[in-house]
Amino acid sequence: MDDGVSSHPNEKRMPTTKDPVNATLSHVLLVDDDPAMRRLVAKYLEKAGYRVQQADDGRQALSAIAAECPDFLITDWEMPHVDGLRLCEEVRKLALPHYVYVVFLTVRSGPDEMVAGLEVGADDFLAKPVRQEELLARMRSGSRVLELERRLSRMARTDALTGLWTRRTFYEALAGEWKRAQRHAMPLSCVMIDVDFFKRINDLYGHPAGDTVLKTVAGLLTEACRTTDAVCRHGGEEFCVMLPATSERGAAAWAERFRRRLASTSISVPGDRVRVTASFGVAQKQDDTRTPEELVDHADQALMCAKQSGRDRVRRFESLSLAASADPVDCGQYGDLFRGIRAIDVMIPTVACLRQNETVGQAAEFFLRSRINSTPVVDGGGKLVGILSEKDLMAALVSLESWQRPVREVMKPDVICYDEQTPIRTIYEFLCRVSLRRVVIIRDGRPTGTISRGTLLRWFRNLVVSRGLLESDEVPPRPGDGDPYRSQERLAETARELGAQAARIEQCLSGDVDDLVPYVVGGATRVQELVNDLLAYSRYANARVAGAAVLPSAAHAGDPID
Repeated sequence: MDDGVSSHPNEKRMPTTKDPVNATLSHVLLVDDDPAMRRLVAKYLEKAGYRVQQADDGRQALSAIAAECPDFLITDWEMPHVDGLRLCEEVRKLALPHYVYVVFLTVRSGPDEMVAGLEVGADDFLAKPVRQEELLARMRSGSRVLELERRLSRMARTDALTGLWTRRTFYEALAGEWKRAQRHAMPLSCVMIDVDFFKRINDLYGHPAGDTVLKTVAGLLTEACRTTDAVCRHGGEEFCVMLPATSERGAAAWAERFRRRLASTSISVPGDRVRVTASFGVAQKQDDTRTPEELVDHADQALMCAKQSGRDRVRRFESLSLAASADPVDCGQYGDLFRGIRAIDVMIPTVACLRQNETVGQAAEFFLRSRINSTPVVDGGGKLVGILSEKDLMAALVSLESWQRPVREVMKPDVICYDEQTPIRTIYEFLCRVSLRRVVIIRDGRPTGTISRGTLLRWFRNLVVSRGLLESDEVPPRPGDGDPYRSQERLAETARELGAQAARIEQCLSGDVDDLVPYVVGGATRVQELVNDLLAYSRYANARVAGAAVLPSAAHAGDPID
């Protein structure tokens, strides 16, 4: 984490979540061009325990307020440069961290003067010559007003349960830090946090126990943050932390430390003690990050990936694919075309996976043969343990020795996966929301297929064509050029899966289903993919290769599936 935080004393900062709840209302800015009057009033106030700062005129007063906002402003009416009326008017225009109680010190006590003072924002008037008892009584009256205002302000700015900032207050602070980061070319990061399986706490122990957990997490977050950081309860069991002067890598390190601390904390709830974990999404402001809200959205995307890949982990937005993402759109007049469709109805079956003990060299050959750019990785029992992409392989191929490294050392263990029975609408919205290209579909922990943006596009197109909403201009698939190594074995595996898919369609047609179209379209989409694979492997179906495999030429290199 980047611990160095630049300090800018002339810039006003919002109070952090570590500010005292009931700060002593004792700071007074006394403004008068008469030194004798300032000395007298300051003596009365200091004797009563107030901290007094003095200024000769309104211009000096405005500079003093910019450096440190007072609780009280006691000002003369007539002064050179900037008089009391204009000073009060300017103060009310400033975006100050708290309300300033303004008292006019003047010989003008007529109704017209009082109306003019109240119009520009004065709270009280004190006639000259000043009497000590009246001055202190009016200060006590002002203190009661300020205490009530601070209490109401804090209630509006903070979450009632945790004492953390509300989302609105947090985004106000984030907007200020955003401008500061742009002005001084400083990094700025956000961390989104979600307590894992929080509903179980409420279900097992009751909502009071859930409240205790949230307050404990909030307390730990406050302790873990610097005074320049800010943390809010973003909603429900979600929290958001702003880390100024911190890169994404540093924010991820902070998140990992907090993740471990939270996981090791035993929380006392009525009748028991519980431990909770949390998932974390981290993002940094980049040159192309347009708004503070987009920065939080990037952190939220990373959080979604952390939750979907197993929870209790930290995911960085930078580690996701940088492909552009889109927003989910409404289905319009045709209704929800995804209604009743599950992942198993759309997914492209996974005919073969890499095993974690296979080498990087074997994985490279597998990718070249299969015309794919990523694949699930399984253990000896066929359980999903990771995912490997061409990018991972490229990063690993730094020497000839790397070709002998096992796949488990270079794969990504965090896999975004969904069960076969997941509604396809859920996966569709996820892929629209994040920058990842595909997800893995599993059954009992074993990968059975994948769904990518291309899969959904193809499925969606086939569906609308089948319903007569579009006319098909299908172009016959172009045969791919694969490595002849294991082509016959691949053909057999693909053919078996093709037969299985056809059997599923037949079974669906013989069953009692109200709307056959979605099932037929889903089956046809999967069959289409398998037929494409058959065509690709058939090029070398009769080849007889002795010794090493013959690699396809660059001119015949097949395109990736997506």
